[in-house]
Amino acid sequence: MTYSAIPLTSSTTQQTNEGASLPVAIIGAGPIGLAAAAHLQERKIPFIIIEKGLVASAVTSWQHVRLFSPWKYNIDAAAQRLLTQTDWQQPNEEKLPTGQELVEKYLGPLAKLFKDYVYVKHEVIAISRQQTDRMKTTNRQQMPFEIITKTENNIKTFMAAAVIDATGTWGNPNPALSNGLFLPAERALHEKIDYSIPDITAHKERYINKKIAVIGGGHSAINSLIQLVALKKRYPDTQITWVLRKDKVEQAFGGGRDDQLVSRGQLGLRIAKIIEEQLVTVITPFRIQSIEELQHKIHIKSYDAQRIEVDQMIVNTGNRPNFTINHELRFEVDAITEAVPALSNLIDPNLHSCGSVDAHGEKELRQLEKNFYIVGSKSYGRAPTFLMATGYEQVRSIAAYLAGDMKAAQQVQLSLPETGVCSSDQGGCC
Repeated sequence: MTYSAIPLTSSTTQQTNEGASLPVAIIGAGPIGLAAAAHLQERKIPFIIIEKGLVASAVTSWQHVRLFSPWKYNIDAAAQRLLTQTDWQQPNEEKLPTGQELVEKYLGPLAKLFKDYVYVKHEVIAISRQQTDRMKTTNRQQMPFEIITKTENNIKTFMAAAVIDATGTWGNPNPALSNGLFLPAERALHEKIDYSIPDITAHKERYINKKIAVIGGGHSAINSLIQLVALKKRYPDTQITWVLRKDKVEQAFGGGRDDQLVSRGQLGLRIAKIIEEQLVTVITPFRIQSIEELQHKIHIKSYDAQRIEVDQMIVNTGNRPNFTINHELRFEVDAITEAVPALSNLIDPNLHSCGSVDAHGEKELRQLEKNFYIVGSKSYGRAPTFLMATGYEQVRSIAAYLAGDMKAAQQVQLSLPETGVCSSDQGGCC
């Protein structure tokens, strides 16, 4: 694949001063970013992938977690077509991969196909139009995008004809406080608070025979609790408290036996049994007003003056998008969900489960800034209902549009399993 020999379509064409066509820049080398690359490659549209860490680094951070969706929902169609042209061994589509298996058996091999166009350890710090700030309109759409990155040693600039922001939300967690604010007292406790789904076995010394509070009502919190209960069975003095905002703990159990994703339903059934066996203390509703450290203990206070004292906290309250890199672009997000505006009513977690999200693509993701798209879990803002299959359909539609194939771009289809609270809280992991 020689990019200088491949012209872009009229809908995407931007050129350097030397006349060479510019690529589409994909920001983020996670599942959705790599899927975007696969669709662009099939359409012979040049691209680069810019990643602040390593390929699939977010997935690697929860590699010990087993997804509740099987392989058939986690492999993008274009990526599959490209991989089958190699010696890749396709996993059993009905099996449930762990994060590690997702990287080793799919994302890693896929990234190798694009190795000449992937820039790892390049953190994007800003995106703009060349010679054009957010305020300027004249000739705006004719100017290429400038993507400013920071590496270990210097600042580098890339130019692109289009930008697909697939940076996700992982690594930008919501705080423990119910008012949504990250206050200094919570930040000061970073050594005693984990915002991921920790690998309890690998870090058991942190939790053995300690008092631990798990904050959150989604599947990430349930995964953390199940791991802690396994530890408690070996170390009975370990005390586990589950702190929820919900009126009743049963609201966190999800679809159970009615869930078309069996593993997702089983999570709810397992935690229900754990609660029944009194292996975890549940406090709900508990809306956190403040946390502080006193005499080496974390003191958690609710708005109605309830108090909890623990040694460690696991905060699994979801994630939120970070739009810092986008501020010189003309983009919009919903005022409530921080999702791409056209998606907001489709994905309100108070109204929809994963399976009820309508199919959507380039048209719904289109921004005021031509040829700029926010995709993946970042397109959902703070809504915790994102599935990888949704992101794969998003980037398929966008690639078709950038190739000038309007019919394919508009014919979006998406089939997702119904029922269950589809909150993975993992930034698009499952």
